[in-house]
Amino acid sequence: MKPINEMRLTFLSRSANEGFARAAVAAFAAQMDPAVDELADLRTAVSEAVTNAIVHAYPDALGTITLIMRLYDNGRIALQVKDKGCGIPDIEKAMEPLYTTGGDERSGLGFSVMQSFTDRLKVRSKPGKGTTVSMEKYIVPRIKGAS
Repeated sequence: MKPINEMRLTFLSRSANEGFARAAVAAFAAQMDPAVDELADLRTAVSEAVTNAIVHAYPDALGTITLIMRLYDNGRIALQVKDKGCGIPDIEKAMEPLYTTGGDERSGLGFSVMQSFTDRLKVRSKPGKGTTVSMEKYIVPRIKGAS
């Protein structure tokens, strides 16, 4: 199925850009007329994915993060957050709740949060090459003109 609309943003792995990514996703998703809680779910999931890339993919340097978002007629929103950072050596371990490589200030719940706020989560990574986090969220169609 071809998307009805699509966007691609690339930005530096600065913490200030996490809020930018959240806002961009919310603005682009608005054309699907999501409920407030659906929009909040998308914003939270993207926030976690971008924060993971900022903190873990590029721990000692700036790099780029690419956010791709596709909208489909059936209410599906597909998101990808890609980096070209250090990669994840053991994805299964990294996805365990409370596991973190980010030190004491990190909770290790990023992937768990992404999973709970989306309908599908897939993580692909190669050490030294980067990581792609793919998420899908289905927006419930709302009846136009109903009160």
